[in-house]
Amino acid sequence: MIRRTLPGALLLALATASGLSAQATPTRPTARKPGQLLSATRGDSTPSATPAMALLGGTPAPTLAILGAAPTAAGPAAETATPAPASVLRDSIVALARAQLGTRYVLGGTTPERGFDCSGLIRYIAQALRLDVPRTANEQSRAGSAVARDVSRLRPGDLLTFGSGSRISHIGIYVGDGRFIHASTGAGRVVEARLDRKPGRGIKPWLGVRRLLADADSAVRGG
Repeated sequence: MIRRTLPGALLLALATASGLSAQATPTRPTARKPGQLLSATRGDSTPSATPAMALLGGTPAPTLAILGAAPTAAGPAAETATPAPASVLRDSIVALARAQLGTRYVLGGTTPERGFDCSGLIRYIAQALRLDVPRTANEQSRAGSAVARDVSRLRPGDLLTFGSGSRISHIGIYVGDGRFIHASTGAGRVVEARLDRKPGRGIKPWLGVRRLLADADSAVRGG
């Protein structure tokens, strides 16, 4: 088993996000929905849900500005923190994915210690950045918004779905330059591969793209 250490700057940024969450004024717990940030757990052990900044269909969440600027003072100032741009969140998704390269493949795995399956890796990375996505590859294939299956339109952090016919059985994360990261059953570990790899035994066809982070110039319906 290989456990990767996250870059110090990324850990500091995540710690900053947690600090902002702690300063937010507690509100009555509400049900979580896909496309919402997960705030810190309060005394009643019930996580609250806040609309995710830069998520499709979401609105800025100043008090939980992940990787954004920290407020200058506690209390009301926390409500004016600058939300992180989607590009910063995309970079963070890529960094977290690459930090898990080499982690072993385990069916049902959702942590670096236990190992990952394909959707477990996606869920782990999303939760680290407080993005709420479903657990299975099939469910994740309906998260966010559809994007045309065109390499030139992909953005780092996009989810790539694979399978046969209309059945989604595998999922990975696009990291740029025509490459993606996924927990591979064939390799037995988390690997980075080319999206234009040659067809072969055990290589599932690329079926579609889902975008969690809003990008007005490239998000489309259908695809």
